[in-house]
Amino acid sequence: MHEPTNPVPRPVPGPPPEPVGQPQQTDPRAGIAEAVSGLEQLDQLPLAEHVERFDAVHTELTVALSSIDKV
Repeated sequence: MHEPTNPVPRPVPGPPPEPVGQPQQTDPRAGIAEAVSGLEQLDQLPLAEHVERFDAVHTELTVALSSIDKV
């Protein structure tokens, strides 16, 4: 078999690009702790407001946990 004298260079994978305009959270645990703190004093809120509070905490947890892949 004949080997080419100048093989074509192959691309080498590198790190993914940083998102532009979005600050990267260095420790996602801080976001998780902040989200869970939204449940403090839940027992003092009217029951009708619990769903809204749970939805807000769920959204914050989703954002914090999804940033783990970017760390």
